[in-house]
Amino acid sequence: MGDVLGTDLISDLPQSIIESILNQLPIRDAVKTSILSRKWRYKWASITQLVFDEKCVPLCNDRDVVEKSIVKFITRLLFLHQGPIHKFHIKNLDLQSCPEIDQWILFLSRNDLKELVLELGEGEFFRIPSCFFSCKKLTRMELSRCELDPPLNFKGFGCLKSLNLHQVLIFPDALESLISSSPLLESLSLSYFDSLALKIRAPNLKYLYLEGEFKDIYLGDSPLLVEISVSMYMPDDIAELFEHFEQSSNCNFVKFLGGVPNLESLVGRIYFTKYLSIGNDPWHLPIMYNNLKTVELYEVNFEDMKEILVVLRLITSSPNLKELHISASSNTTTATDTPDFDFWEKECPSDPTLSHLKVVKLTEMTGVPPELAFVKFLLGCSPVLETLSFSPCIFDPEIELKMLLELVKFRRASTRAEIAFADE
Repeated sequence: MGDVLGTDLISDLPQSIIESILNQLPIRDAVKTSILSRKWRYKWASITQLVFDEKCVPLCNDRDVVEKSIVKFITRLLFLHQGPIHKFHIKNLDLQSCPEIDQWILFLSRNDLKELVLELGEGEFFRIPSCFFSCKKLTRMELSRCELDPPLNFKGFGCLKSLNLHQVLIFPDALESLISSSPLLESLSLSYFDSLALKIRAPNLKYLYLEGEFKDIYLGDSPLLVEISVSMYMPDDIAELFEHFEQSSNCNFVKFLGGVPNLESLVGRIYFTKYLSIGNDPWHLPIMYNNLKTVELYEVNFEDMKEILVVLRLITSSPNLKELHISASSNTTTATDTPDFDFWEKECPSDPTLSHLKVVKLTEMTGVPPELAFVKFLLGCSPVLETLSFSPCIFDPEIELKMLLELVKFRRASTRAEIAFADE
């Protein structure tokens, strides 16, 4: 019994299991295992995953002291490390750009780096050194507040699957080249970009998230996309907004959604439907969205005929749509052509059937005739509809009652359809 109790079972575990255990600990705690015994002195030095987050921040109210301590800790840790480093994350530290980061990147570029997450705080942007582009095994890259300038002889990241750039300074041509030269790319996230015109060519891309001020977006050769989320920021001045949009005479709907037949989820936030409405209306879309199950569109102007056409073309080309969420825009000053009474008869298919639509959520509704006509259309062609939620943005009991009376008069194709009318 005494021999069993005296045996150090943990220290005698295979190195791979010990490394797995150490990887589960905050990095500072993993390093502290060096004081356990002589056997454990350098066990931590060969772990392949280095994550520096708020758990490794020393208790101190002086921000400069904390930052110097973190930089010193990371530098010394890398100096003592042995073997490959597959994952290197710096996040939630509010770390500023500093010369030491160049040394870290150089060290990592020589140690089989596969994942780099670099989130830097406010201040000067950090310029990614050229040695980083030699990380041929990189599979995941997340950069924040960095400057990215690939060298002329850069051939791309052949293993990259996930790319997330937040507030990154990079020339549009370089960004397009980075995307197209990463043939295995599956997830792409671009946020806080200004005045960007972008052509995205990524044959294996499945997930796309865009947030920023985009002049133009073209999705070409991205047939595997299943999830798209877009938040478009535009100039506050209305005149500038229209000038911004009308730069393109081509159909934005076809340019952006004309080549994504496998789409399953679409989220379009402020100005997205306006952007899609620019150009000639596609009477017949080049594809059907047979896999599209969920559509969320925000700030839709129901008094703009072109925006309504975007919504109609999209949902009537999605025969398996199950959930539809739309918020209306209360700003009617941007209306171009208000739909007339014959609009629905002229523009809708002769016998539209949304045979799988079960849930509809309409918010920020003002009760204008085009909105009510849209509700009538949905109720009349959705035979399995279960709930239609209608939330007005006008808090006037008399107006709300009038809207409700209009809604309950509409014919319902589904015998189970319920109208939920409530303030948000």
